This record gives sequence, C-alpha cells and structure tokens, in this order.
Amino acid sequence: MSGQPLPRTRALGIARAYLPANPWGNRWDYYYVRAKLGSDPLYPGVLRALRGSTAPVLDLGCGLGLLAHALRQDGQAMAYLGVDNDAAKIRRAGLAADRMRLADARFEYVDLARGLPAHAGSVAILDVLQYLPAAAQRELLLNAVAMLSPGARLVIRSGMVDGSWRGRVSRIGDRVANLVGWMQSAPRCHPDAGVLRATLEGAGLQVAFEPLYGRTPFNNWLVVASHSQAGIPPRDAG
Repeated sequence: MSGQPLPRTRALGIARAYLPANPWGNRWDYYYVRAKLGSDPLYPGVLRALRGSTAPVLDLGCGLGLLAHALRQDGQAMAYLGVDNDAAKIRRAGLAADRMRLADARFEYVDLARGLPAHAGSVAILDVLQYLPAAAQRELLLNAVAMLSPGARLVIRSGMVDGSWRGRVSRIGDRVANLVGWMQSAPRCHPDAGVLRATLEGAGLQVAFEPLYGRTPFNNWLVVASHSQAGIPPRDAG
C-alpha cells in the first residue's frame, strides 16, 4: 500500500488549532489543514520514519507547522524547529502552536536560498525539493546530511519525475499552488529518484524509498536516510 492519511479524529484535532479567534474570522487555514490531513498520507509516513529517534528535528519549508502538531499528537517529544520563507505562514504556525501549547516547538522565518540555520539532529524536507533547481537540490541535501547526528534521520517527501501520469499531475498541482498564491515559488525541477538515491548513498547514507501517494493522484514518495540501516524504520505491512 502507499499509505493512509491520519484518522479523521486526529486530523480534526490538529485542524482546530487553526480556527480563527473570532467566529467570523477567516477559516481558510482550518479547512485547508482538515482537507490535507484527511487525504494526504504524508504525516503518518513521516511520523513512522522519525519514531524511535529522540534527535531534534529541523523542518525545512515547514509551512503552517503541521509536522509539529502531528509529532506531539503521536507522543514524539523531540525538540522541533520549523523554518520557512513565507513570513505569513510562520506567524500563523506560531499562533497555532501557542494555542495548542506545543512544548519545545519553535518557528522562524528563514530564506533557505540564503543559508540554513545551525542544527544537529534529524532533518525533514517535505514537498520542498521541486522548488529548487537540480544544483540547489544537491547542495541542500548535502547540507542536510552534514546536520545528521547519531541516530538521526533525513526524511524527504517529494514528487518524482518518471514519465508517469502521476508525475504529470504532480507538476500541474505544484504550478496551480503557485498561481493561486499558496506557494510563493514556482516548481523548478522535480527530483529523479535515481539521482536522489545516488546523492544520498554517495554521502554515506543508507536509503529507503517507498510510494506515498495513497488515494491522491500525485507521484509522491517518502525517502528515509540515515547513517545506518538500523536507523530506518521498516515499512508498514501490506
């Protein structure tokens, strides 16, 4: 199987953190989070990939900070830092985290094109690589590898280019997200799985790939890498 989304009750529990303070306020984030968590198998896959590690997590391109909520809901208490180049999303992520009193979770505005924050631990790169040209993808990956501490994991979710209909739908979806203003950047280069594997293995990591599109039409894959095969959790059965 290619993954299931969060159960409905868990998705709703996180989405409520994004309700407006006033009943007549804008509910866009609430409905977006509710729909995404209820349909996308991303977070169950990432939670499984990080389970068993206590290393701090750096979430590159964190958006609204959903991973922080999912981690705490899953009982994972490692320190979390989410960074993004969208200042408005970072502000709303902080408000939602404060509302839910998430412990040891921080959010910062960071332009990843100008450099990465100092970090030692696990790194999550979720739906980010396609917004970078190939050379910048490689640089980001190698910088992330250098941040991995013992027992930490590099967790990537990305659409892959492979000539499939899912790959074409992924490219269209990313373009639409930019055109409607949800994503500030237009997609540049969807990764090639072979190149991605070669880059990570060339940096000395053990790497595991699995499809993570669930019932969505997108060609999304989960990539988990670490300095030892023991650091990669097994895939779900079935």
